[in-house]
Amino acid sequence: MKKILVVDDSALMRRVLCDIIDSDERFQVVARATNGLEAFDLISRNQYDAVVLDVNMPKMNGLQLLKELQKYKIPARVMMASTDTRQGAQTTLDALELGALDFIHKPDNALDCRVDTFKEELLRILEVVADSKLPSFDSKEKQQTTKKVTNHLVDIIQKAPLKVPGNKIVAIASSTGGPKSLQQVIPRLPGNLDAPVLIVQHMPKGFTATLADRLDSLSQLKVVEAQDGDVLEKGCVYVAMGGRHMNVHTAPGGRYTIRYSDEPTREGVRPCANYMYESLANSHFDNIVCVVMTGMGADGTVGIKNLEEKKKVHVIAQDQESCVVFGMPKSIITAGLSDQVVSLDQIAQEIILQVGVEHQ
Repeated sequence: MKKILVVDDSALMRRVLCDIIDSDERFQVVARATNGLEAFDLISRNQYDAVVLDVNMPKMNGLQLLKELQKYKIPARVMMASTDTRQGAQTTLDALELGALDFIHKPDNALDCRVDTFKEELLRILEVVADSKLPSFDSKEKQQTTKKVTNHLVDIIQKAPLKVPGNKIVAIASSTGGPKSLQQVIPRLPGNLDAPVLIVQHMPKGFTATLADRLDSLSQLKVVEAQDGDVLEKGCVYVAMGGRHMNVHTAPGGRYTIRYSDEPTREGVRPCANYMYESLANSHFDNIVCVVMTGMGADGTVGIKNLEEKKKVHVIAQDQESCVVFGMPKSIITAGLSDQVVSLDQIAQEIILQVGVEHQ
């Protein structure tokens, strides 16, 4: 049975969350805290399988707690459950960057938390978080070294441009741990990458625009939340809109456009990467680079398998050591679909080597 800490300043909300969690035989709420200070003391002295954390609290809020845990290198599996983790909220991505593994939007009214859809989603996410790898803290020196290695590769390619023949596209799938991990991949790609990049990150409607904006602010590539009808261009990253399935439509004249569908969830998610991969089967790309990163479940496996039957595909899977959750890459590897298994800090350079850069 997984031991859970619930942190919320509302006595009613604490009770409701605890009742939901305790109703599932997999979990037991073993401690409660009313603010970040109390939670920090508890986490410092005890081990929990997961922490359900509010954002707005007196004395120390949720984001401040995450910063303190990072400062003192105290690992904890945290899921955010707050009225602040809502559509388009910067707070959500701030929390994920600071070490939270996933999030759920908590209704403003505690009574609304008792509906089945919220209960099911809370327990689903809590299971993923509680089974995730305990976060580790890379030293600044290691982060700087990794960045220098990637920048050095980009510099070499810029001076002696790597030209890979043919028409190429990169398609990335990620879930739990993805938003933070994508920040170690997309900003390391050069602005003249010789391919468009597609991303399916499992997120609800409203959050993907914020994710795209943040990646865009950090990157040489242009990053946008993909809109229906967008024409794919090299050097641009298209993030699938939350709550809809993204497909690539092959238009006359060799153009490719984004098309959305509102079919039911697949693999329990929407957007689902399987749709993205399968939609490329009738395209005319000479090389399709599929990248499967951290995430629960098996999304991407069936799609890539169906795609490989028709197209030339190169599949890069993130390794277990650098994944928050190894489910999606593990499924790809187990199915024998991966051409490479690499750590998170190597993914960008492998993409560059597969698709090259445009001559400037």
